[in-house]
Amino acid sequence: SFGADALRRLRQRGRLKVGIPGWVRTVFALPNDDPRKTLAVALVLCLVCSVVVSVTAVTLRPLQERNAALALKREVVELAGLGGPGMTLEQAFGRIETRLVDLDSGRFVEGADPLTYSYRDAALDPTRSSAVGENDLAGIRRRPDRMPVYLVREDGRLETIVLPVYGAGLWSTMHGLLAIAPDGRTAKGLTFYEQRETAGLGSEVASPRWLARWPGKTLIGPDGEPVIRVVKGNVDPQAPNADRRVDGLSGATLTSNGVTNLLRFWLGERGYG
Repeated sequence: SFGADALRRLRQRGRLKVGIPGWVRTVFALPNDDPRKTLAVALVLCLVCSVVVSVTAVTLRPLQERNAALALKREVVELAGLGGPGMTLEQAFGRIETRLVDLDSGRFVEGADPLTYSYRDAALDPTRSSAVGENDLAGIRRRPDRMPVYLVREDGRLETIVLPVYGAGLWSTMHGLLAIAPDGRTAKGLTFYEQRETAGLGSEVASPRWLARWPGKTLIGPDGEPVIRVVKGNVDPQAPNADRRVDGLSGATLTSNGVTNLLRFWLGERGYG
């Protein structure tokens, strides 16, 4: 057969320095229409393809991480209302103060580089995260001990606080950013830059039309507890608590509940509260 002849020629030319196992020679010596040879060739192709995919993934990972970092910077800049004609992304992001905060103490962490910190990696490391336990509203299981925060100042005055938030939706973990006014209670904006919810339903969590409903909403009540909620249906603007409610996503109740839960978790005492 072709396979056996090819192996024999390679050995005769001295290109195969290692002896070929007898079972390999036996398999490739089978007729081409033999199911055993077909299976063997398929397995070899799968192995080769797996190696190629693995090598490609490892090689491209640094590029993917750089692209992800740039995408996050772009989201922060847009949510903070910075940037403009003639200003590069790096120039706009340079106007933002990035810090790491210890969620247990509420204090900034000194001597750490927040730009290279990954809260996703920290959440997978038991030495850098803690189990949430029973009150896991966001469905994240483990909470990073530290989280990055983005502070926007104008003439020395704090104008906007941008906080990363994430939690479980219906089908995916939704990652977003919440912009808060200097009073620490009022929303200036919300965005979800990563989600895999149902197309046309839950995926509307990232639609500009729905996100435009968030600015001006009250996030924290007078007692310091989170009060914001995404409701089913539309909010009655005349209701006394209308400033604490956001219209739900049509046909996506579980995704809407996920947004409520993740915000209440991250604004609560286990999060940034």
